[in-house]
Amino acid sequence: MTNYYKRRWTRLWMQYAGLSVFGRFATRMAAVFAPPYKARRSLAMMNPLGYIDHNAVLWHPEIEFGSHVFIEERVIINRMKDGGPVKFGDKVSILRDTIIETGDAGSVSIGDETYIHPYCQLSAYRENIEIGRQVLIAMRCAFYPYDHGVSPAHPIRTQPLVSKGPILIGDNAWLGTGVIVLAGVEIGEGAVIGAGSVVTKNVPKNGIANGVPARLIRSRTDL
Repeated sequence: MTNYYKRRWTRLWMQYAGLSVFGRFATRMAAVFAPPYKARRSLAMMNPLGYIDHNAVLWHPEIEFGSHVFIEERVIINRMKDGGPVKFGDKVSILRDTIIETGDAGSVSIGDETYIHPYCQLSAYRENIEIGRQVLIAMRCAFYPYDHGVSPAHPIRTQPLVSKGPILIGDNAWLGTGVIVLAGVEIGEGAVIGAGSVVTKNVPKNGIANGVPARLIRSRTDL
């Protein structure tokens, strides 16, 4: 089959893509001749309902999708007991093997055109994870707005979850590979977090932070 007919095949099936049983089947058929991995983002632009890979697991009754969202294969969106909603803005991209989970009244909100690379973990328990617009999140980043209690009277596994507050990521921020963001942290608009950092305190707008724990190095306005 020539490239012309492959493109026609893809566009034909993407007309019917969606979250219904047939819609998920149509998405699978559309991908037969489509390029792999992040190159499939272009398919999400063919349908306002976006591209939700047939191997993505949507085990959550309160997911709100914006238009043209791209959810790649093996992404898991899960709700545990008392979990809050998950909301995606327009043109959000979630790449393979990322896990988004809510429980214990926590929720997740991701703004327009935010891009999350593979193998990230967003576990919203006790408090919320709120990520702004056009945020870039590299591979293997993790967000935990909670912790276990550490009282010596009980084993760690039986301790109640505690939190210092939600995680808030401002618009246009950039988090490098392997960044961990902990409870009660606000990363300001346009801030940059270096790879491998553990963020335990707020980072101001346009701040550049790095290290374990992350410390403010300079401001982008000083460059």
